[in-house]
Formats: sequence, structure tokens, C-alpha cells
Amino acid sequence: MLEAADAPARPSPRPAPPTWLVVALACAGQFLVVLDVSVVNVALPSMRADLGLSAFGLQWVVNAYALAFAGFMLLGGRAGDLYGRKRMFLAGLALFTLASLGGGLAQEDWQLLLARAVQGLGAAVLAPSTLTILTAAVPEGPARARAIATWTAVGGGGGAAGGLVGGLLVDGLSWRWVLLINVPVGAVVLLLALARLPESRAGGGRRLDLPGAVLATAGLATLAYGIAQTGAEGWAAPATLLPLAAGLALIALFLAVEARTAAPLMPLRLLRLRSVASANTAMFLSGGAMFCMWFFMTLYAQNVLGYTPLEAGVALVPSSLAVVLGSKLAPRFMPLAGPRAVAVAGSLIAAAGFGWQSTMSTDGAYVTQIMLPGILMMLGAGLAATPLAALATSGAAPREAGLVSGLVNTSRTMGGSLGLAVMSTIAATRTAGRGTPEALTEGYSLAFRVSAAVLVGGALLMLLWLPRPAGTGGTVVPAGAEEKVTG
Repeated sequence: MLEAADAPARPSPRPAPPTWLVVALACAGQFLVVLDVSVVNVALPSMRADLGLSAFGLQWVVNAYALAFAGFMLLGGRAGDLYGRKRMFLAGLALFTLASLGGGLAQEDWQLLLARAVQGLGAAVLAPSTLTILTAAVPEGPARARAIATWTAVGGGGGAAGGLVGGLLVDGLSWRWVLLINVPVGAVVLLLALARLPESRAGGGRRLDLPGAVLATAGLATLAYGIAQTGAEGWAAPATLLPLAAGLALIALFLAVEARTAAPLMPLRLLRLRSVASANTAMFLSGGAMFCMWFFMTLYAQNVLGYTPLEAGVALVPSSLAVVLGSKLAPRFMPLAGPRAVAVAGSLIAAAGFGWQSTMSTDGAYVTQIMLPGILMMLGAGLAATPLAALATSGAAPREAGLVSGLVNTSRTMGGSLGLAVMSTIAATRTAGRGTPEALTEGYSLAFRVSAAVLVGGALLMLLWLPRPAGTGGTVVPAGAEEKVTG
């Protein structure tokens, strides 16, 4: 008894954190990531006035984040599997929070752009871990389905809230607070996650494909820079041709690396599947046409119609909600009409909205010049995205479903970044350096017309290339039944 009494007491095992807390922390991380895709849009005119940003620089406030986010997202997911989801959640959130502080305190335009790129890198490390932490903590079944639905709704809410939150912060404080607000929120989530989140991993001995991530991101960023240079320098200028050639060379090198590495970031063999190749191409085109909507709508509302940042944010709320509505309606229509038909219909509805928006004028009414065309554009975007994601994963092996889903998100965001560069260049070429409301309206209108044409072309491509429905039930013919993937 004495020996037992004298023996050192063993520490009791640490109790598992309550499930609701794990879900809340994962959702908080996801909310911050999605919010920062859209929250800066209403702050762009204020950033331009304060830091002297050019029109070229304005698009890179958005693109620097989006390119880094998309380019490193797959790498971030694999890093979580190898090194621990909690560890990557903490590292990504810490980097995201510090970059937000740097961006909010920026005194030069290059400092802001660098901070936005580092923010995107932090988001790419953080975002994949939010869902895996959630699914590891919640048992499979109705409870997990509810948790995932909450996570999805929070992500959609982050996008929808971006304009409103940004408008409130810019009007009430300054543009800097659209970035600085992440600092106290990120610090609280970081401390709670450090203390309460459980660790999990599923390494499987695979390695990180860091060269692939760097080459893909650098290639697309350089290509986007070259495209943007055409507006100022022309297509034949060395300042345009050199980055265009360098971007294409980097993308070619990325494909060569992916074909030879043992654990590629993007296994090229997956692109032999019709469903994966066609859905990702369609998502790339859709992202290229639709991503610019928020950018140009915000500039039109403030620079042409004279809205305040808050008024511009409120004006875009119906459009944001229309994305959520379209995403919710798509699964109801897919069993009836088939995923391909729903994706095509969504693209055509969005094209109609972009065509309507291209008729904008310098004294347009809110309902007919912003709200209704915006609802059509984003309702179509929501309707198209869900069936394309379903088609992309329909032919992949179960063990690769997560990777293919990540490819879909990467294709959409990369297409959006490249599309923003193209559409901004088209608008700037039409504007020709004139800053009058009439000239700006001409430029924005042309960008919306070109986007509408891209969406119509994308709808035709979907109709011809996406897998056809089997029978009358609207289910997808598994791509594996048509083409066998080897290697």
C-alpha cells in the first residue's frame, strides 16, 4: 500500500474536445478563407486612392490571393495528410493572420500585393484541413452529414457576406480593416485550436510535390501578368512576349514534372477519364468567365453609379444569395434532367445574365442594372458548379475522389484568375486610359459581353463532351466504363 501510495500518479488522458467545438473551429477557418476571396472587392477603389494603385494593380489585389490559394491548395491537402491536419491548420492560420496584418499596414502597393499572395498561401494550407478535421471528429452518418452541411453553408455565407462586411468596414473605419479584422479573429481561433483541436493524419508514405505546386502557380501567374501587359504595351512588345513565353514554358515544365514524379500533385493519368477532363475544362472556362463579375460590378457601382462601399456591398447581396440558391437547387434537378443538362442550363442562364449586364449605362437603375442581371449570373453559376463537380468525380476511383474534387476547385480558381487578367485587359483596351464614367462603362460592358460569349461556348462544349446520362434516370455513365485508366 505504501509503495502504491508513493508511486507517482500517472497523468489522466486528456479528454476529447466536444464535437461542437471542433466543428465550430473548422468552420471558422473556412469562413475566413472564403470571406477573403470577396471581402476586398468593395475596398478596391479606396485602396487605389490611398496607395496609388493602377488598374493593373487592382486586379492583382484579387489575383495574388486567388493564384496562390489555387496553386498550393492540393499541396496543402497532402501536407495535412502527411504531417497532421491540426499542425497544418495552425500553420496555415498563423500565416494567413500575419499576412493580413502586413496587408492592413501596407504603405506601398507592392507590400499589399505581397501580403495578399502570402494570405493565399496560408489559405491553401489552412482550407483543406478544415474539412478533414471535421470529418475525423464526427462519426459517419446523419451527424457527419449535418456537420458537412454546416461547413458548406458557412463557406457559402462567407462568400455572400464578403461584400457586406467589406462595405461596413470601409465606410465605418477604412479599407485597411478588411484585412486587419482577420487578426483578432484569427488569433482567437488559433489559440482555441492549439488548445482543443485533436490531431489526425493519413500519410501513406507519399511525398510532397513542391516543385509541381511552385511551377503551376508561377506559370499561371506569369501568364496572367503577360496577358495584363497587352493592355499597356501591346501584343508585340517584349514586355508582353517575354512573360507570355515564360509562363507557357513553366506550364510545360510543370506537365513534364507531373508525368515523371512518383507522387504527382496532379496525376495526368486522371485526365484520360472523359468525366474528369471534360468537367475540369468546363469548370476552367466557367471560372474564367464568371470570376470577374464581382470585380467589375463593384467598380461599376462605385466608379460609375457613385455608390459608397457599403451601398455597393449591400447591392451585391442578392447575387451572393443567388449562388447559394443555385447550389441548393441543382441536386434537385440532377436526378430529373441529368447532370450534363443542368450544367448546360446553368451556363446559359449565367450567359443571359452577363449579356443583360453588358447593357449597363452611366445612369442605370439598381433593379435592372445590378440586381436582376446579377441574380441571373450567380444563379446560373450555382446551378452549373454542382453537376460539374459530380461529373468530375463520377469516373474516379473512391481513393482518388478527394484529389479529383480538389482539381475541380483548382481548375475553377485558376480559370478565374486567368479570366480576370483577360477581361481586365479587354476592358482597359476599350477604356484606353480614359477615366470618365462613359469610358469605364464601355470597358466594363465589353468585358461582360465577352464573358457571355465564353459561357455560351462553354455550354456547347459541355453538351458535346460531358458524359451522357444513362437511360432516363439522369445518372452519369461512369467514365471508367468507357475508358480504363492505367498507371
